[in-house]
Amino acid sequence: MKIIISSINKFFIVISIFFCFSNLGFSQNEFVIQNKKKSDKISFKLISNLIILPVEVNGVKLSFLLDTGVSKTILFNVSDTLKIKNTETIFLRGLGDKKSVEALKSRNNVFKIGDVTNFNQDLYAIYDSNLNFTPRLGIPVHGIIGFDLFKDLIVEISYSKKVITLTKPEKYKYKKCKKCERLNLEFYNNKPYINAEVTIEEKKIPIKLLIDSGGSDALWLFEDNSLGIKSSNNNFYDFLGHGLSGSVYGKRSKVKSLSLKSFELKMVNVSYPDSVYISQARKIKDRNGSVSGNVLKRFNVIFDYQNAMITLNKNGYFNDKFRYNKSGIELAHSGYMLVKEREGASVSSALNTNYKSQNATKIIINPRYKLSLKPSYVIVELRKNSPAEKTGLLVGDSVLSVNGKQAYQFKLQELIQMFYGNSGKLIKIVVSRNNIILAFEFKLEDLFK
Repeated sequence: MKIIISSINKFFIVISIFFCFSNLGFSQNEFVIQNKKKSDKISFKLISNLIILPVEVNGVKLSFLLDTGVSKTILFNVSDTLKIKNTETIFLRGLGDKKSVEALKSRNNVFKIGDVTNFNQDLYAIYDSNLNFTPRLGIPVHGIIGFDLFKDLIVEISYSKKVITLTKPEKYKYKKCKKCERLNLEFYNNKPYINAEVTIEEKKIPIKLLIDSGGSDALWLFEDNSLGIKSSNNNFYDFLGHGLSGSVYGKRSKVKSLSLKSFELKMVNVSYPDSVYISQARKIKDRNGSVSGNVLKRFNVIFDYQNAMITLNKNGYFNDKFRYNKSGIELAHSGYMLVKEREGASVSSALNTNYKSQNATKIIINPRYKLSLKPSYVIVELRKNSPAEKTGLLVGDSVLSVNGKQAYQFKLQELIQMFYGNSGKLIKIVVSRNNIILAFEFKLEDLFK
């Protein structure tokens, strides 16, 4: 299993699960729609190009990442209230260069998403407290769901409206859409792949890509000189994310274009992970990489696994530029801190006997304060030779303010978004390091100019 966590376009989460055994084909466990229409719409949160769905597990309300790149349902940091039962121990291994992680396979769990229910859902529970999505996304994420949901239903995702529609296949009717494109899906280990075309240094190269809605980056490619898949000279080495088996590093660059039939996206962000971290992923025959959230969000998408088909219809995000983090800073939520806030001031008038005039008064300001818990953010990764590193910032610095505004006044993603601004933008940042307050400033730098 691999779990990649980073931020916004640069910040991404890629999750793919490679089990030590093969479990191909559709499961007997099924999601059914418990209403007369046999269809239901569910609102989701779009965080860093990722879909976060409300999911109820054994009566407990949780949030799950919707990920086409996983073949099994995963649950993290399991609490006793979930009543996990019927378990057996397995081991999962993923991206990174460390050992596999222990997990418990649990049967007969009840999953509910809107009016859609599975009364006999398998899940894989991981108790490692270090595997926690919340710090990197800034909102609670308790698990991941993918193939188990997609195999039973037509899944229509409106990234523009932030709504997912789940429909029983027999009840689904395709609408006429002259501007849509339909692509065939291929499946390996219950994960969907499509054929696409990428232009690198004026050469058009056909590629096979995993569709990975659980990754917030745009495109991953596996370098292969024999096919012409290689990074240009205009690249930089970077932290790509944190995997189940450790951190993952590689090169970031741009490709001239990515084509999905008639849809062509230009100057697309691409990452080339070092081969040592993706040994499991490269075992899939003919796979050249992954297409992820920063591409998928530019379409409204219909997944039809039973007919092995995906339908794309471009939306308002289609022409957005592919941006990236120009600061070199990776942030994470690091708990909460107590902040003393002023509630207001009571103003009273009192006779000032020091003045001769009986009308003279003095104003007494009596401020009232309250203590509040506010989010705390910390630098968890720092790109070598980046503007942030060169100015003196360090991993472990707690961010207190950015451009004159208290850090806790931002949501994590709002704070990260500031690092995706135009080249030359000035960033003033105040941090706490070993209880010492330090101030730094730097300008965002475009490495692709």
